[in-house]
Amino acid sequence: MALGRGGGEGGARDAPDGVQAGRGGRKGKDGRKRKGLGHRLTVAKELTKKGGEILDAKITQARTESRKVIKREGMTVHRMMQFAVFFTVFTLIYLLINYYVVSRLGGTLGLSRTRFLYAALLLTLTFPVAQLIERYLANRFSRLLYILASIWMGVLFFLFVTVVAYEVLGLFLALPARESGLFILAFVAILSLGALINNLFVTVKSVEIPIPGLQRETRLVQLSDIHYGTIRNSAFLKRIVRATNALNADAVLVTGDLVDGSAPMHPGMFDELNRLEAPAYYVTGNHEEYEGVDDVFAILSSTNLRILSDSKEDFGGLQIVGVDYSYDKRRLEKVLPTLSIDRNRPAILLYHVPEGAEQARQNGISLQLSGHTHDGQLFPFNFLVRLAFKNVKGLYDFGAMKLYVSPGTSTWGPPMRLGSRNEITLLDLKPA
Repeated sequence: MALGRGGGEGGARDAPDGVQAGRGGRKGKDGRKRKGLGHRLTVAKELTKKGGEILDAKITQARTESRKVIKREGMTVHRMMQFAVFFTVFTLIYLLINYYVVSRLGGTLGLSRTRFLYAALLLTLTFPVAQLIERYLANRFSRLLYILASIWMGVLFFLFVTVVAYEVLGLFLALPARESGLFILAFVAILSLGALINNLFVTVKSVEIPIPGLQRETRLVQLSDIHYGTIRNSAFLKRIVRATNALNADAVLVTGDLVDGSAPMHPGMFDELNRLEAPAYYVTGNHEEYEGVDDVFAILSSTNLRILSDSKEDFGGLQIVGVDYSYDKRRLEKVLPTLSIDRNRPAILLYHVPEGAEQARQNGISLQLSGHTHDGQLFPFNFLVRLAFKNVKGLYDFGAMKLYVSPGTSTWGPPMRLGSRNEITLLDLKPA
């Protein structure tokens, strides 16, 4: 009995335990279910959070791209407006100069005055029309027309200056009209021919510059204002690359206006630059701004040019600093302090416009290389350029810093040079 009771009591006691165990099992299952549900909720929350972060990133990226597109389109519209204003003003001034020269010169030769205006209009429209056709419908005829129109622009400049000189002399001297007109034509023809021939040559100028802190002699080549376009094309670029390689430079520095803007750009147009045997660094000029910097950079992406856009790179103990072209006169003052230039090491600044030398010196630059001026290109236009720029050509001393202004490797506008020359600059840097 006792055993039975014990067995019964044990069974009775086991029964509740069994019941408790069963409930505990259900609780365990419920707990696991709740734990599984909680885990899934946590995972869902994390996925939702990550999805939100990805969505936010995508939205931010889309907004950034939209801003870039809007900015790019805004810049395009701005450039178009700038071009429209420039085109209008230029055409009006060009018309007045053409009319003045044709009427005055025609008067000395006794030509019919009724034809002066027609001749002036024809000569005036030749250049802008050729430019538009070459820009948007380029062909052999448009290229020839553009070259001839550009040459006429240079001839017109010589005629204008000579006719003005003739009229000033006429205030004091009795000059025979017809003979004076014939003399002007012959004189300008000789000047123009000489300027065209002079334009065909590219000289190499060697400049030795002592640089404080320089550890070893360094040979650099400066190219500036190549103006690749309708007149200066791949054949000219090939010639420049070949001449540059012959100088065995340690590096090549291109100080802006690589493009001209007269002809449409196309992929591969600058691939000849890949034949440069030395590392090449490049900064923009005003013509890159006219063309569109982003478009130029896209074309240059197929070359080995190292684009310095408000940045610097180390090269053989030198800091090569490049600052983008800007209309802002305080550009160097704003950009150079942000580039962490080491004042204990030589630094070479590439900046298209020969301005801001004092700001460059104050920010630790040893040598500034610029271009832009073309040294006036055509005498006596160089006198006007000197009114606009204090530093026009050659080497300038600013104490611990030097400035070299290239007269340009090529020309802009008329393929003519008088009183100036196309130049490849060989810079031999010596430890000071």
